[in-house]
Amino acid sequence: MINWISYFCIILGIVFWFWGTFPLLGKRSLLFKLHSLSVSDTLGSMSIIFGLLLKIPSQWSLLVLALISLAIWNTVLGYVLAYCSSSGGANER
Repeated sequence: MINWISYFCIILGIVFWFWGTFPLLGKRSLLFKLHSLSVSDTLGSMSIIFGLLLKIPSQWSLLVLALISLAIWNTVLGYVLAYCSSSGGANER
């Protein structure tokens, strides 16, 4: 049963990765594209890591560290991209 849940999480993560790629082809703004890509990439990567955590629980410390690092890194990167793309960013120096 755990194997099935693990495979489901990994497949769900791959689906999130591809789902975030499709808005890049649309005609929306760059910020919308970046936001949808970063959110789906984060959810997909976290789902894959959680699936691996279920599959190989002996490596729980490294996988939990990867989950925490992924959540922090993608959140900070989103704020940096939003700041750099705003009109109050590097243009006012």
